[in-house]
Amino acid sequence: MERPLRTYNVTKADARPVLSEHHKISWDEKKVLVPWEEGKTSNFHNIWLRDHCQCSECRHPETKQRLVDTFSIAPTIQAAEVEAQEKGLKITWKSDKHESFYPYEWLHLHSYNPRLQKYLSPQFRLWGAEIGEKPPEISYEEVIESDKGVAKWTSKIYTYGFSYVNDVPVSPEATQKLVERIAFIKHTHYGGFWDFTADLAKKDIAYTDLPLGVHTDNTYFSDPAGLQLFHLLEHKGDGGMTLLVDGFKAARILRDEHPDSYRILSNVRVPSHASGNADISLQPYAPFPVLNHHPVDGELMQIRWNNDDRATMDNWGDSDEVDRFYEAMRHWNVILTRRDVEYREQLVPGRALIFDNWRVLHGRTSFTGLRRMCGAYVNRDDFISRFLMTNTKREVVLNAI
Repeated sequence: MERPLRTYNVTKADARPVLSEHHKISWDEKKVLVPWEEGKTSNFHNIWLRDHCQCSECRHPETKQRLVDTFSIAPTIQAAEVEAQEKGLKITWKSDKHESFYPYEWLHLHSYNPRLQKYLSPQFRLWGAEIGEKPPEISYEEVIESDKGVAKWTSKIYTYGFSYVNDVPVSPEATQKLVERIAFIKHTHYGGFWDFTADLAKKDIAYTDLPLGVHTDNTYFSDPAGLQLFHLLEHKGDGGMTLLVDGFKAARILRDEHPDSYRILSNVRVPSHASGNADISLQPYAPFPVLNHHPVDGELMQIRWNNDDRATMDNWGDSDEVDRFYEAMRHWNVILTRRDVEYREQLVPGRALIFDNWRVLHGRTSFTGLRRMCGAYVNRDDFISRFLMTNTKREVVLNAI
């Protein structure tokens, strides 16, 4: 079944977690009904409420992990008493007289029948070649000195999909220290922290002086790296210009100009592999589409595009997909290579580049001479965790879990 261009399953509602003045909380043998000021009533199953008790006996106060034995809760559990207090709902359960308390803000946030949260698309700043006039950047000192600097850095990466870091000491050690300000380095068949030249030490075109079209890394992994950092340490030669494309901007153009091609690249699964080295053949657990969307809100969340690593495609839904897929790839490639979409920059020692590998495609022109580069990968989940915990209060993040 083909995915529509956008799917939203979250009810949009400008609302506050305030109880209705005109209706009272009620309950029966299966549910508790909480009426809100905005005119909606949340229905919470008794078993769900008991399983989500927030007290220290049921949820560890430090690790925030569930302690309650879910499987000991009777399927027919009932409330003996439900009391609307000033800041939340107190429930005394009939079976064991256990008391649970649920803040109204928490109940409103996690209401599932109906959903009450206000849906907001991620606040990304899409860009094309014009980003070169004022690219996102931050100083090395600011990132190293405090988590406030890390917050600013991760916010830029999240918003724009990339950021430069200026005045980085020209050494692998300083560069590794920089990337580890976000999180642990992701180890792969390339190792952990890289320091490489065009010597084919790893059997990948990236380890040559050949041109590389824009792509995302790790399409052959089930979970591609979230971030990638490059720092040019030395280049004695010409060429080697870096190419960057905002994949979300390119996808929006594709959707507007060729909606059928957008659907094809959102649905046809593309097998990928990394098999250059004699001792490996990396393949994801299943093929993925080029354009991957969030299963709940329908937002585009990940680009997986590397035509060089595309494996043999011999598993089609129907034979008509073949021509449509190749046409969609052509439309996609034309957009990726437009001069107003592609941003070009010559990297220099002391100026590191970090980018979101789920969003920004990267490549380079061919080059001559010795070109030494270092860098690393960071897992996506580690990046988002660092972004959230440095830019948002911990209690706000945890309350949404």
